[in-house]
Amino acid sequence: MIKALNLSFKNRIAFNYIISSAVFICIVFVFIFQVVKYSVNNHINEEIYEELKQHLGDVTTDENDTYLIQVDQWKAREHNSISVNPVFIQFYDENGEIIDKSPNLKETDLKLFDSTKNDVFVNSELNAIPIRQIQTPIKNNKKIVGFLIVAMSMEDFEIVLILKNILYITFPLILFLLFLIARFFAGRSIKPVQTIIETSNQITRDNLKTRIPLPQNKDELYILSENINSLLNRIENAIDREKQFTADASHELRTPLAVIKGTMEVLIRKPRNEEEYKEKIRFCVNEVDRLNRMIDQLLLLARFENQKQNVKQESIYLNALILDNLARFSEKSELKKLKIKTYFTEDFYIQSDTYLVSIIISNLISNALKYSNDKGEVNLQLQKQQNEIIFTIEDHGVGISEQSLNKIFNSFYRSDVSNHPEIKGTGLGLSIVKRLSDLLNIKILVDSKLNQGTKFSVIFKD
Repeated sequence: MIKALNLSFKNRIAFNYIISSAVFICIVFVFIFQVVKYSVNNHINEEIYEELKQHLGDVTTDENDTYLIQVDQWKAREHNSISVNPVFIQFYDENGEIIDKSPNLKETDLKLFDSTKNDVFVNSELNAIPIRQIQTPIKNNKKIVGFLIVAMSMEDFEIVLILKNILYITFPLILFLLFLIARFFAGRSIKPVQTIIETSNQITRDNLKTRIPLPQNKDELYILSENINSLLNRIENAIDREKQFTADASHELRTPLAVIKGTMEVLIRKPRNEEEYKEKIRFCVNEVDRLNRMIDQLLLLARFENQKQNVKQESIYLNALILDNLARFSEKSELKKLKIKTYFTEDFYIQSDTYLVSIIISNLISNALKYSNDKGEVNLQLQKQQNEIIFTIEDHGVGISEQSLNKIFNSFYRSDVSNHPEIKGTGLGLSIVKRLSDLLNIKILVDSKLNQGTKFSVIFKD
C-alpha cells in the first residue's frame, strides 16, 4: 500500500512510524478506557449491592407465599431525592405485577428482565437516563414469590462516556501531530542520504576524486558513506591500473614489433651472406616467440580477472605437481648447470584448481631458474605448519632490492634488470602469480636480498 502511494523516503519513515504509534496508542487508549470503565462499574455495583441487601432486610414472608414490605422504613431512606446519585427501588410479584416502588420513579418503572438476568448487573435506561440495575428474586421456602429491583443512575459517572469521546477525538489529532514531528526528525536524520545523492551525481569516469562527506554520528549512514568511499577508491584504483596496464601493454608489444621491423629493414638494404640472414631470422623468431609469450600472459591475466566462478575445487597431489613443473624446465636448469634440491618429507594434498596452481608454481620455478647464477642452487621445500601447507622455493641469484620488493607484483615491472641485460622477460610472471593467488585465496610471501637470492613462500590452507 505504501509503495502504491509513491511516498518519499522521508514520508515512508514517518508513515511507518505513525502506523506503529497508532497501534501502540490504540492499545493504550483501550486499556485506559477499560480500566476506568471497570473501576466505575465496580464502584456502582458495590453501592447497588449494598442497597439491595438493606432492602431485602425490609421484606418479610408469610405462610401464604406472600411477602410484606416495611414501607415506612425504606421510604424513610430519602429515595425521594434525585440530586446526588439517586437509587431507584421497585417490587414486583411473581407474575411481574408492580407491588411498590420508590417515589423518585414517579410515573416510570424499572424494567423486569427474564430469569436469565437474575442477580446480574445490567446497563439499561430510565427516561433516556443511563442506569445500572440488578434484579433478585424474593423466595419463600425456595419458591419465588416476587422480585426486587435496585437501580442507580450513571449520570454522575459520565466520565466514562466523556473519556470515550475524548479518546475518539484526540486519537487522530495525536496521530497527525506525531506524523508532522516524525517527518521533521526523519528529514533531519536522512539528510546525509541527500548528501550522498548529490555527491554521487558529481562522480563520473573523469571525476573519481570526489568523496562523500562522512556524517558526524557514526551510525548506519556513516558506515554506508564510508563503504561507498571505499568502493570509489577501489574503482579509481582499478581504472588507474587499467590505464597503466593498457599503456604498459601497448609499449611492451610495440617494442618487439619495432625490433623485428628494424631488423627486417636492415636485411633488405643490401645483399648479405647466408649466415647473416640466418642470424637475423633467428633473432626475429626469438622476438616473435617473446611476443607470443607476452600475448599469452596478457590473455591469461584478462581471462582470470575476477573470474571466481570458473575456479574448480579438486584434490591436488602437490608433490607430483611441483615435480612435473620442475621437469618442464630441466633443459634450462641443465644449461645453467643448476643444482636443484627438493625437500618433501611426506605426501601433501590440497583442495584447489589444478590448472591455476600449476601456473603459479611454473612461474615461480621459471623465475627462480632465470634469476639464479650459473652453477647455482635452487631449493624447493614442502612442509606443514598447523593447518597450513607451505611451499617454498629459494634461489641464490641476483636477488631483489628492498625498494623493488613492493613493486614486483605489478604488471611489466622487472626489478634491477639494468644490471643484468642478459635476463629476458616480460614482467608479467609475478603479476599472474599474484592475481591467481588472490583468486584462489592463497597467500604469497617474498623475502629477498640484493645479490644474495630470493625466497618465495606459497601458503595453502589445509
